[in-house]
Amino acid sequence: MESGPMSVDSAPLEPPALPEGNANEPTHGGHSRFEVELEFVQSLANPEYLNYLASRKFLTNPAFIAYLDYLQYWTRPPYLKYLTYPTSTLKTLELLQQEKFRQDIISPDLAHMMIMEGMKTAVEWHREG
Repeated sequence: MESGPMSVDSAPLEPPALPEGNANEPTHGGHSRFEVELEFVQSLANPEYLNYLASRKFLTNPAFIAYLDYLQYWTRPPYLKYLTYPTSTLKTLELLQQEKFRQDIISPDLAHMMIMEGMKTAVEWHREG
């Protein structure tokens, strides 16, 4: 099986160092672990990417599921402030903790529905603002 953004088999137990404090941290392709995990957790807000992960069997892999659980540190300060789209990112991270959602997102129809709901929410938010 392909590995995720970092090897899920060796996912560290502690969250990465914050950007201010990671000068000595090893890099992965020129990026710190913080940067890699931030980019990955934010990509989970994309329903089409979730559908891709499901279709490639990532969402049934116990090691990958454990990695998704590990990423829960993004729901708490100080990491939370680094998310560009915290609402959709955190909601998706919450949904990915549920086995039923991990099974259901393989459906392109569910991914499309999530995209449409996200657009509807954005339009309503702008109308209220």
